[in-house]
Amino acid sequence: MKYCQHCAGPITHQIPPGDDKLRFCCIECDVVFYQNPNNIVGTLPIYEDKVLLCKRAIEPRYGKWTLPAGFMENGETTLQGAIRETAEEAGAVVLPADCSLYTLFNLPYINQVYLFFRTQLRVLDFDPGEESLEVALFSEAEIPWSELAFPVVRITLEQYFTDRRAHQYPVRMFDLSYSEDRQLSTFLISCSAADLNR
Repeated sequence: MKYCQHCAGPITHQIPPGDDKLRFCCIECDVVFYQNPNNIVGTLPIYEDKVLLCKRAIEPRYGKWTLPAGFMENGETTLQGAIRETAEEAGAVVLPADCSLYTLFNLPYINQVYLFFRTQLRVLDFDPGEESLEVALFSEAEIPWSELAFPVVRITLEQYFTDRRAHQYPVRMFDLSYSEDRQLSTFLISCSAADLNR
């Protein structure tokens, strides 16, 4: 960022008064530009004993399998965004009443928060959108585990198949971090009481 969006004045990178973090600040009009984490929202679409996955047609992780998810847009709720992304990436229609928050991931090293909603597919009408090469249903034994795009997808799927055997679906929150040698650490931060009704 070089110029102010309000007055076209020059931008500097400094700690503004009363703050403790570096921010982009306009020298001319004193506007502070805050950069906050991005929210990625998606679903875990289920049909009988299978889950719906999308094969990515875009980078990062082109050709890898993922759950339908993407960046939340301004003016929508997390659930609205997850439903929209499911339609856009998988061509699948899911209803708000069929969705329950399932996993939440904090990824501070890339300034992202992921939220996945567990949902039921009422009809098997789905097609890949522009960001997907393929869309398919997989049982636990059929999941292409070595071809999953992101750790949050793997963790969500592992939790789901474990929960399915127990017939309990608690909401879990995780923190993910990488060490200096790029080893991923996953920490379970909270786990709600099991949802026995869905």
